[in-house]
Amino acid sequence: SGTGSGWRRPHGPLQRYYGPPAAEAAEAAPDPADINGPHFDPEGFLTKVRSECPLGELLAREATLGREIRALDSDMQTLLYENYNKFISATDTIRKMKVDFRRMEAEMDDLAANMAAISTSSARVSAALQDRHRRGAQLAGVQALLRKLQSLVEVPGRLRRWAAPGAEPARALRCHARARAVLRHYRHLPSFRAIEDESHAIMADLAQRLRARLRDDTLDPKELTECVEMLLQLEEPPEELCEEFLSHAGARLEAELAALEAELPPADPSGTAATPPPASDILDFVDRGSSAFVGNLCLLAASYRSLFEGRPGAGGGRLEAFAATLTARYFELLERRLALERGLGDTSLLVRALDRFHRRLRALLELLPAAGAEAGAALVARAARERVDRYLRALQTFFLGCLGDVRQALAAPRPPGKEGPGLPDLLATLASSVLGQLKAVLAYVQLFTAKDVAFASLPYFKGEFCVEAVREGLVVSFVRWLCRTTRGFADGPAERGAPAAPPALLLLLARLCLDYEATTISYILTLTDEQFPPQDTGPAVTPGPALCTEARGAAQRLLDHYVQVQGAAVAQMLRKSVETRDWLGTVEPRNVRAVMKRVVEDITAIDVQVGQLFEEGVRRAQSSDSSRRAFSVYSSSRAPGRYAPSYTPSAPMDTHLLSNIQKLFSERIDIFSPVEFNKVSVLTGIIKISLKTLLECVRLRTLGRFGLQQVQVDGHYLQLYLWRFAADERVVQGLLDEVAASAAHRCLDPVPMEHSVVELICERG
Repeated sequence: SGTGSGWRRPHGPLQRYYGPPAAEAAEAAPDPADINGPHFDPEGFLTKVRSECPLGELLAREATLGREIRALDSDMQTLLYENYNKFISATDTIRKMKVDFRRMEAEMDDLAANMAAISTSSARVSAALQDRHRRGAQLAGVQALLRKLQSLVEVPGRLRRWAAPGAEPARALRCHARARAVLRHYRHLPSFRAIEDESHAIMADLAQRLRARLRDDTLDPKELTECVEMLLQLEEPPEELCEEFLSHAGARLEAELAALEAELPPADPSGTAATPPPASDILDFVDRGSSAFVGNLCLLAASYRSLFEGRPGAGGGRLEAFAATLTARYFELLERRLALERGLGDTSLLVRALDRFHRRLRALLELLPAAGAEAGAALVARAARERVDRYLRALQTFFLGCLGDVRQALAAPRPPGKEGPGLPDLLATLASSVLGQLKAVLAYVQLFTAKDVAFASLPYFKGEFCVEAVREGLVVSFVRWLCRTTRGFADGPAERGAPAAPPALLLLLARLCLDYEATTISYILTLTDEQFPPQDTGPAVTPGPALCTEARGAAQRLLDHYVQVQGAAVAQMLRKSVETRDWLGTVEPRNVRAVMKRVVEDITAIDVQVGQLFEEGVRRAQSSDSSRRAFSVYSSSRAPGRYAPSYTPSAPMDTHLLSNIQKLFSERIDIFSPVEFNKVSVLTGIIKISLKTLLECVRLRTLGRFGLQQVQVDGHYLQLYLWRFAADERVVQGLLDEVAASAAHRCLDPVPMEHSVVELICERG
């Protein structure tokens, strides 16, 4: 342990010399007894050692301290030897730095002396420059004055050169304007007065030439403006120049209007003369009018304001009245050109033409608000409404053409074994064609309200056009016209010599109107409201249910007329068969008459035809023996044997009395009542008309025994086949009972045929 402590202790003096680390010095508490610490107290240490240590320990401590002192001396010598060269080098360096510093101080003194000399020289140079600048300014003023005097002297020559015909009068005016104030200021001097008088003479001559040029009809608006502007600079009277400006501009604009009018045919108030087609389309016409007339009018209005605004004698609304007269003529010419658009043509071309017209007119209105804003907007609105009206007429013509195609298809002869298009196909083609054409028309009309069209922002096209022109004037009007036209096939009498509408066409149109009432009208109105949305505060519109009611009324009238036509056709056969037969002299019946077979065949064909377009409908529950029910010459199929117990054999029953009694207890049959939109109702109506006609014809004939039996056979045959077509078999049976009762009443020898024989004949027939 002694060796270890002896090895570390020699570093104590160095540590005391350089001091302990800062952290250790801060942490260690002051200890006066620590021989290696900074707070060592020798007197206190010796007192402590003498009082605490024995002699032997004191001697040992003395020997230890001696060794440490010798070691410390040795370390100090070693440190000195090792750093001796560094100490010598540092001393030399410091000596050299002192020499360099003294040299730098000498150089700085020299530099300061030089700067002082330079500052003195600069002051002298600055004073010299200021003196030279002052003299130069004085010289420049003298030179400028000389140049001004020279320029004033040269003014007449320059004015004469620039104001000469074909030269540069604008430069002459600028030169005169610059010199005029100086000449006026010094005109009391004779030389300056002479220059001024000569200049005035030259400019007066220029003013006369400009006046003469102003009367030249070949001047364009730009040249006219320049000429008037130069005259105003020459202090000519503004009121006279304003009058001449408007006169010259009016003549030029009138010529442009005359050129536009030359492209139009002469006006024909009677409207009887044939109008040739226009030489160019409407877009070219509007382009020429906009670029020539409207463009020049805008340019002249802007020039007028820049020239005469605020000048005395040039106000009073002259420009507004001048422009209003010319624009009114231009609107009239454009109206006449629009009237030549008799066909539909290209709607996009018309919209582009109206858009360009409106844009150029809007630019004119920014300069002249009173130049016809309302008239221009009304012209565009009338053109759009007129095109919508033409589209309505085109839709009507298209529908009539489609009807013609349908009639031709229905009337076309069919080769054997080849069937033509059925009624469902014709109806689908007609409906899709008309609806497609209507949607195409709406797409064309929608061009008038496109976002990129300037006039679409007008209040008319946001409200009234969408409702009154498109929805009411086009869509609603077309639907109502369609309903009236189709209904006219049933209501209107056929023209003399004109073929009546075929029954199949009546049936097809009835189905078309019924489909319109169910779905098409609602779809068309919804589509129209989406493409042309009406405003909340706009005019009232026709409600959809009102149109649906009209369509259903037309369908009902057509279907009723179909029943009447088909019933009349069958009734005509029955009438002729009754009126052309000798019912008194006829032979005993052996067959069913051919006309009854034809009636059943025609009713069957009608059933097939109606079934193609209308649903089956609801039938009343049939009896189990409908096709086998006995047909008797006594009312209600009641044979006289059923009433025999009430009467004596010698007094046979009066069949006429039985018929009248039966009518009291039977339901009344309405022959011409409106039919429902189903097949059984249509067939029931036709059968009622046919059998009612047969009944009336039989009532007017006188029959023999065999005539009565023939009626009995024919009636039973009709009963076998017609009951299945009617909504209620009792209607057929009741009418046939009346026919039999009437035949028996009109028979001279009412002896009926046995029922078994009647059945046998009908089954064989």
